[in-house]
Amino acid sequence: MLILLPPSEGKVDAGTGRRLDLTRLSLPALNPAREEVLAALVALCGGPDEAAAPAALGLSEGQRDELRRNARLPLAATAPAARVYTGVLYEALDLATLPPPAVRAARRSILVSSGLWGAVRLTDRIPPYRCPIGAKLPGPGALGAYWRRVLGPVLAAEAGERPVLDLRSGAYAATWTPRGELAGRTVTVRVLHEREVDGAPVRSVVSHFNKATKGRLVRDLLLAGARPRTVDELLAALRDLAYTVEEQPA
Repeated sequence: MLILLPPSEGKVDAGTGRRLDLTRLSLPALNPAREEVLAALVALCGGPDEAAAPAALGLSEGQRDELRRNARLPLAATAPAARVYTGVLYEALDLATLPPPAVRAARRSILVSSGLWGAVRLTDRIPPYRCPIGAKLPGPGALGAYWRRVLGPVLAAEAGERPVLDLRSGAYAATWTPRGELAGRTVTVRVLHEREVDGAPVRSVVSHFNKATKGRLVRDLLLAGARPRTVDELLAALRDLAYTVEEQPA
């Protein structure tokens, strides 16, 4: 099974190991695109126009430290992506407390989407950064459209014959949409929070619950040692773990 996760806005403050080396990252076919986006981000954040970078990255005046960090990315210390991302989903997933078999399964099966790197494995060493998928950089342009032109063949090859569990948020999901036979092996999860209003059940998407539930869902699958070979086996595994699954056609 291939599991696709979004990144998190929250990240560790600094890496602890060697500098970034793109040649060591997984999915090397993405490296030319990574180089272009990284160079554009560094140039923008280190450039003389103090207003351009915050506008392009959607940052407030109080987030200028993010710009200084971006400008030094090629020289920054790195850490495994599993430790770099610290948001709600990753807190619920809690990779550090998984037993070794579950950790090995996570390393094999999980890819994290990224506006800067395209996609990375949990073991890939990256520096903390700020580069949302909604950013528009000089050169690459809008990152959503940029990665949409690049990711398709790489992620399709990575999926192979496996089912795909897609837990990415909307903007990241738009960078790659499985097509053809692979679409039939892809499960996209939408988490709904149900509450009662005037005596009737009402469902909605609540960001915190959505992220936390997705993290717990992946954690539970890893702990159970689930290795589904089909969509039906994946749905059965989720139901066995006491998740309420309501199927809807794509």
